[in-house]
Amino acid sequence: MSQIIKRIRIDWMAFSSALALALFGLLTMGSFTAQDPFFFRQALWILVSVIVFFGAAALDWRFLRRGAVAAGAYLALIVPLAGLFLLGTALQGARSWFDLGALAVQPAEFAKIIMIIALAKYFSRRHIEIANFRHILVSGAYAAIVFVLIALQPDFGSAIIIAAIWLLMVLFSGISRKHLFITIAVGISVLAGLWVFGFEDYQKQRVLTFLNPLADIHGAGYNAYQSTVAVGSGELVGKGVGYGTQSKLRFLPEYQTDFIFAAFAEEWGFAGTVLLFALYGVLFWRILHSAMRGASNFETLFAVGVLCYFGAHFALHVGINLGLLPVTGTTIPFMSYGGSHLLAEFLSLGILSGMNSYARAAHRDALDRELTI
Repeated sequence: MSQIIKRIRIDWMAFSSALALALFGLLTMGSFTAQDPFFFRQALWILVSVIVFFGAAALDWRFLRRGAVAAGAYLALIVPLAGLFLLGTALQGARSWFDLGALAVQPAEFAKIIMIIALAKYFSRRHIEIANFRHILVSGAYAAIVFVLIALQPDFGSAIIIAAIWLLMVLFSGISRKHLFITIAVGISVLAGLWVFGFEDYQKQRVLTFLNPLADIHGAGYNAYQSTVAVGSGELVGKGVGYGTQSKLRFLPEYQTDFIFAAFAEEWGFAGTVLLFALYGVLFWRILHSAMRGASNFETLFAVGVLCYFGAHFALHVGINLGLLPVTGTTIPFMSYGGSHLLAEFLSLGILSGMNSYARAAHRDALDRELTI
């Protein structure tokens, strides 16, 4: 036990930023009426997630470099995603959860971590061959299978995150400009196909409403409109915790998940939003620092994947809440209500801390040779 404690190197700046964000989200949920159960449930999930973080930080994650482990993890994530169509519980039109009685598990959140592991393993052995378009196609096929399974639930927000993680990790691995344009063209074709064959009517309406926000302000455009009103009404210093009228009076829907940034901005104002962005900035900087000091290409790519994961969630959620993007139902890291995404996010940080514990002591060339296992 003492050796494990000595080996652990917690990135306290990253952990403190994540915990502060989680507490800000908890405080925003706690500012509503006493009948809401979100505050106490989220407090319990934060406690469990922190325990998971320290547990993950104590482990040696070098076993993830083994091809069999990455492949096994990828196959293991396909099973529950496919099982949702038979055993999943439908909520708000999406069959994305397994109902286990006292709690509900959303496999898509953990699928993001496993996708990062699989792609980090794939690119860590082939980064010098990324100019070969075959590797882009193969890695894209891995991501496409997960993308389709999640999009068909339908959970288009999580599907976008999967696509963003893949695209950003490919870009980091050194894709050529020619192949980048081909990839973008393929992406546009896929979106066109989803529009015709995959999107539900309400999803199409959300996009059309985004293009013309005032077209259906009492229908499909209601959420986006109330969100922008909430953000704008916060002004410089906000209305104060518990005094957000748009959110407390329930004009703002899904205030605890999809629109928690708007609820926070209404109560804390521009000053609080700057503080919030600063905390995310510190978190992203520390993850990037972990990437730069990775013991091998795998650890570096895993850290980059986690940065893409958090960054895509942050950009999409804030963009939706500000009316800059169509509404897709996306959480913001560490703040939004929900146990599955909170566990996945703290687990990701815990894995990074576990990797940091052997980053400096390891000889990079020797570790790179291990990737051939």
